[in-house]
Amino acid sequence: MIKKSPSPFAVNLETKCLKNGLRLTDQRRIIVKLLEETVSDTKFHPDVDQIHQMAIKIDKKISIATVYRTVKLLEEYNIIDKHDFKAGKSRYEAVTETHHDHLIDVNTGEITEFVDDEIEKLKKKLASKLGYDLIDHRLELYCKKKKVD
Repeated sequence: MIKKSPSPFAVNLETKCLKNGLRLTDQRRIIVKLLEETVSDTKFHPDVDQIHQMAIKIDKKISIATVYRTVKLLEEYNIIDKHDFKAGKSRYEAVTETHHDHLIDVNTGEITEFVDDEIEKLKKKLASKLGYDLIDHRLELYCKKKKVD
């Protein structure tokens, strides 16, 4: 059964940062808060430019370099995931406890997160058949909307 992935609203990135011993300057805190807010929108996975545009609305002194450094640090600490959805720019989302896959509309760039129990079982079965235990995976489906006749 395919179901759209539920939004993991309970993710608190600031708490994750503090638990990992990351020092949060005022500018980092703004960037972290903006990334946390994007979690509730499962179709929006911002790139660095989008994060920067949102951040300078709050603090005009936040530089693009600060956003890049903060995003890289959050990625290194496994607080956010980086995705390269074949669009030329890396996009980001919060790491969550629940696994989900992505369907990307190549015309609009719209992203749909979903979970499919059959796919999950099939991946494990294929790995086992080839002599492996599946420990992780990432599935990205690139699609075009069907034309309605």
